[in-house]
Amino acid sequence: MPSIRISKDAAEGFFYLTFTVRNWYYVFDRHNRFDMLGNALSYCRENKGLNLYAYVFMLNHVHLVVSSHDAIGFVRDFKRHTSKELSSNMLVTEPNALKLFEIEGGGHEFWARTNMPKAIESEEFLLQKIEYVHYNPVRKGYVKRPECWIWSSANPDCEVHVDTLPVRNIGFRVQP
Repeated sequence: MPSIRISKDAAEGFFYLTFTVRNWYYVFDRHNRFDMLGNALSYCRENKGLNLYAYVFMLNHVHLVVSSHDAIGFVRDFKRHTSKELSSNMLVTEPNALKLFEIEGGGHEFWARTNMPKAIESEEFLLQKIEYVHYNPVRKGYVKRPECWIWSSANPDCEVHVDTLPVRNIGFRVQP
C-alpha cells in the first residue's frame, strides 16, 4: 500500500503529490476556487522555497511535481491555508455544501489525509509524472490537448508559473 504522507527522513527532494478533496466532492468548479489554489502555490514558490515543476488543478484534486527543502512543511501549510480559504468562501457561497466537510469537534476538513507522495528518483519517472499531470484533463475528456486546460502548467498562459527543470543537475542517473 502506498504511503499516505512524506516520511520525515525523506522530506527534502523531488516529489509527485496528489491532494484529493474528501469524498471526491467537486469543490473547485466554481466561485474562483482555482484562483485560491493558484495564489497559494504562487505564494509558496515566492516565500517558502517551493520549486514547482508541473501541476494541474482538477475539479476535486490537484497533482503537483515539486521539490523543496521542507516538503512536509509545504504540504501542511498549503493544505491548512487552502482549507481556511475554502471554508470562508463556502460559508458565503455554499453554506449547505460546507456542511459536507464538517468534522467532529467543530471545524472543517477539505483534504483527504493522504498526499500519495512518490519520491522522484530518476529522470524517466520525473518525465512520466509530468506527462501524467499534463494529460489528466485530456483523459477526463475536459479538453482535447493538455495546453487547453487553463489550470495546468501545460498551458503557457496560466498565471501560476513553474520553475525550470534542472534535470541534468539533480543527481539522477541519466541514460545516455
